[in-house]
Amino acid sequence: MLVVTDLHKSYATPRGPLPILDRVSLTLNQGEAAAIMGPSGSGKSTLLYVLGALEPPTSGSVSIDGTDPYALGERDQAAFRGARIGFVFQDHLLLPQLSAIDNVLAPTVVARDGGPFSDRARLLLTRVGLGDRMDHRPAELSGGERQRVAVARALIRQPALVLCDEPTGNLDRTAAEGVADVLADLATDGRTTVVVVTHSPSLAARFGRRYEVVDRTLIDLAGAPPDRM
Repeated sequence: MLVVTDLHKSYATPRGPLPILDRVSLTLNQGEAAAIMGPSGSGKSTLLYVLGALEPPTSGSVSIDGTDPYALGERDQAAFRGARIGFVFQDHLLLPQLSAIDNVLAPTVVARDGGPFSDRARLLLTRVGLGDRMDHRPAELSGGERQRVAVARALIRQPALVLCDEPTGNLDRTAAEGVADVLADLATDGRTTVVVVTHSPSLAARFGRRYEVVDRTLIDLAGAPPDRM
């Protein structure tokens, strides 16, 4: 479960604080999925980084399964992030020297718990349609296939929350639809809370809840005026 309460984020500048997010509140239960839209520079990626315990809020709180990651010490926060949050970025960020399955297992190796996850890595790669490409390195995969490996990697430690930052932004239409299918399937599994930041209305339409960052706050499009839909 993800609970965000009255979140504010600003950056210090020579001219004073630069506000990025203001009065953001959001609650997603386990298994719920949401898309967050907004123009470039609106603050949606900053919001994602705050949700992912990568960028502390200026004020307000973030709770993931009852834990505020920003109340933890640096080492415990990093461990929590690695175990409970999965990330999919616009650039897949795969390690070029590793096979697809070893890239999926990379987060478990860092956590020193790679052994028990080998079977899960195979299952995840099969689930995203890469059962016959497990031993291929990133250079031998298409852009869409590399991004699907990144999705499998985000799921390897069975996180409570998966955050996706423009996951189809660098893909052609066919590849983007394939990745969108994978994310939509993930969003209906009932186990993982999913938040996707995207410019794509077609990708956003795949998710049950849709929001837009407007004037530094989060607007629920289910209750927005028709001209904002």
